[in-house]
Amino acid sequence: MRRSVISRFTPPQLIALAYVLGIALGTALLSLPGMLTPGTQLSLVERLFTATSAICITGLVVVDTGEGFTRLGQVVIILLAQVGGLGIITFGTLFALLAGRRVNFSERQLLVQQISALNVGGAVSLLWTIMLYTLVAEVAGAALLALRFVPQFGWGEGLYQAVFHSVSAYNNAGFVVVPGGMAQYVQDPLVSGVIAVQIVLGGLGFLVQLNVLSHWREPRRNRLLVYSKLTLAMTGALLLGGTLLILALEWGSAATLGPLSAPGKVLAAFFQSVTPRSGGFATINVEALSSASLFLTIALMFIGANSGSTGGGIKTSTFAILVGSAWNLIRGRTELIAFGRRVVPENVVRAGTITTIYTLLVFSAFFGLLVTNPRLDFTHLLFETVSAAATVGLSMNTTPKINDAGLLILTVLMYLGRIGPVTFAVALNSRQTQASPLKYPPERDILVG
Repeated sequence: MRRSVISRFTPPQLIALAYVLGIALGTALLSLPGMLTPGTQLSLVERLFTATSAICITGLVVVDTGEGFTRLGQVVIILLAQVGGLGIITFGTLFALLAGRRVNFSERQLLVQQISALNVGGAVSLLWTIMLYTLVAEVAGAALLALRFVPQFGWGEGLYQAVFHSVSAYNNAGFVVVPGGMAQYVQDPLVSGVIAVQIVLGGLGFLVQLNVLSHWREPRRNRLLVYSKLTLAMTGALLLGGTLLILALEWGSAATLGPLSAPGKVLAAFFQSVTPRSGGFATINVEALSSASLFLTIALMFIGANSGSTGGGIKTSTFAILVGSAWNLIRGRTELIAFGRRVVPENVVRAGTITTIYTLLVFSAFFGLLVTNPRLDFTHLLFETVSAAATVGLSMNTTPKINDAGLLILTVLMYLGRIGPVTFAVALNSRQTQASPLKYPPERDILVG
């Protein structure tokens, strides 16, 4: 009976359902005794919000994670973040296997897309490779962070801090439990550098990382995919451009980069360029940033990380296709070429669709927050909305001020931002995608632009 019930769902429906069940489980766990420190009180909505923020690897919090939650509560949060970081990959594969049935071609295509496999046959082997790779990356990050945290906090606490923040950074979760916050490491190349690298690795996507590694080992046998070249180029451009702009905008600001040394300013600006890519950590006061820097941060959050990664946003490949298509239109070209290969029209349409849905989603949620929280600042609410939609977790200290209605809006937004609005839309469609037997005549008299 259980197998027959599961087999009725498509992979997108199973992914959407898995996150709902994960959020419900997380809320139940955070509602158990011993999760909160004495004196901390959270409503059911706030616990739901925290569980969603964890499993959707966002990092927005209504109370400081290190001060409001006990060690047990912190462990639950980071475990939810670990499951959420791998969930979009593991849930799609595992549920498909649990279904115990042959998956039709369209469903296999969706499954391959969800787990970033090169082909359907390699999905399961890729799953195990990803899990092993994730373990190695997080252990390596924890070992490096321990070099700073163990001398500072002692062996037990130092190792705990190292493991927690390595998992949080690699999964782009953004949860922080270190006493005093991350601002104390603004000029520390070890802590800031390791966390920044973990964020970038997690945000690159597993397919890109594995492709780069295989190409590096055997360049003649394993070519570097066009997708990898595209995401690496766009990621590098965004990181470099973001760093230079933050340096230019905040160099003399007494509230942000001004008091730091020249190398410290460069490190802080680089970190501030990395963290909107869905990292959520902050080594400088985000609320003190200039209006131009806030706008830049919002733009970087909206673009987000790469497809098939632990990050959110519309994704760098989507942004690259949109920019390339716009440039093509200006130059009068009909085909989009990337690194000597033609981008199929379906991907161009998909990029436009994803961006449109994300934009409508952000606008709708932002309007809802303005209605439910009219006393809060316009910019603060916009920043919070984009941060939730892109599952980033950066905040202008606004989250604790938002009422329950606003928190519910952000909860739904984080959920949709994590599973992807397109996946959710496909999950709502119970019918299989079929080509229309009718061919309608084209209409060329519709004015656009």
